[in-house]
Amino acid sequence: MSYVVNAGDLTALTPGNRFCKYADDTYLIIPASNINSRTDEIDSIRTWASTNNLNLNLKKSVEIVFVDSSRRRQVQLPKPLDGIPLVSSIKILGVTVSSHLSVSEHVSCVIGRCAQTIHALRILYSHGLCNEAIHHVYRSVINGKLLYAVSAW
Repeated sequence: MSYVVNAGDLTALTPGNRFCKYADDTYLIIPASNINSRTDEIDSIRTWASTNNLNLNLKKSVEIVFVDSSRRRQVQLPKPLDGIPLVSSIKILGVTVSSHLSVSEHVSCVIGRCAQTIHALRILYSHGLCNEAIHHVYRSVINGKLLYAVSAW
């Protein structure tokens, strides 16, 4: 709760850049037209964090460049920022999104977790758990995994 209150005054320096904040997750979105403002924005975040007795955790900081794969032109990736790796996919609030705005990696992970749970349900069934209880467990566990953030992707 204190982070939500503290982060209220964390704003982007450059018009067009935007912060998205949820609980203790903060995402800085910089459009291609403002790509040169990356270093200034990171420096501003460091200053803001220091002022608020916080540290920018570079181990949890990554940069991703989203690319429209339907366009036929080659995209020139920016030079990496010091201490911040450039990644091809990122987990945003539990959903893995690739640089081409694909969620296929996320879907694969969800299917894998569901398969593990179904295996556990088989074991419970073999130990005598009744069908009704199996259905309750399925609906509460598998449906939650399948439907998590489905409206977002």
